[in-house]
Amino acid sequence: MKTFYLVGFCILLVIGFSSAITSIKQEKAVSDAHIEIVLREIGHKLLLHAKDSVSRVLPVQRLNDNTYQISFQNNLVFIPDTLICLVQTALEKYHLPMEYMVNVKDCQQKQTIFAYEINKTTGNLLPCTGRKQQAGCYLIQISFLETDYFNFYYLFLLIPLGFLAFYISGRLKQKQLKTPLIHDYAFLQLGGYMFYADKQLLSFDNKTISLSVNETKALKIFAANPNQIIEREMLMKEIWENEGIMVISRNVDVLVSKLRKKLIDDNAIKIINIHGRGYKFVID
Repeated sequence: MKTFYLVGFCILLVIGFSSAITSIKQEKAVSDAHIEIVLREIGHKLLLHAKDSVSRVLPVQRLNDNTYQISFQNNLVFIPDTLICLVQTALEKYHLPMEYMVNVKDCQQKQTIFAYEINKTTGNLLPCTGRKQQAGCYLIQISFLETDYFNFYYLFLLIPLGFLAFYISGRLKQKQLKTPLIHDYAFLQLGGYMFYADKQLLSFDNKTISLSVNETKALKIFAANPNQIIEREMLMKEIWENEGIMVISRNVDVLVSKLRKKLIDDNAIKIINIHGRGYKFVID
């Protein structure tokens, strides 16, 4: 019962964390549209700083999960310092990620004209500032640097699963310690069978066969006296009468019949009926 409740609790934790991650992904999908609007505003202000109130900003393109591209209808003149300031101000104002890389590329040859990086971990890289760029067709690509934000949540998702696996592993190990393998016990080889008298078991080709108390007693007697005639009276005495139980010879026949069925997998083993006397246990 405790295991049942523990498994249920871990399942609830997994569902809860999965829902949280789904919610975070949905919020990210909404923020993508927000990012595009902010980037259009950056493009619009760049045109205004270039004294261009006629040209328009073309639709913002999403190049991959983290990179967006701003492009323009006509050629653009810009000063790198102005671009740096406009991007920084807009991202900070609208609460977007503040670690990013900006690449300005030539439209035709796709060569990088100007680039810089804002990175709190490795330090900011701001080369080639203070130089006015000539009029040209430019593509401004803004890449937001990846973080381990989502990995953090996936780590918490793995905690309940790991705890559950650890618990089940411990329970299985404990169970194995309490119930040793059958082959850890002493056995007697009878043809293809292994006879575990103390455990009241027979083993044949990875198959385990249970024996009753009386079947175990009878097989111990036969195994101790192979190829010898065992009188019915001896079997009656050793199996029942020594325990204060009086039986008839028919009980012996029924018991031997049951034992034969449990030894049927090995044709080399036979319990032969000796008429008027008893039985002989033979292993070819």
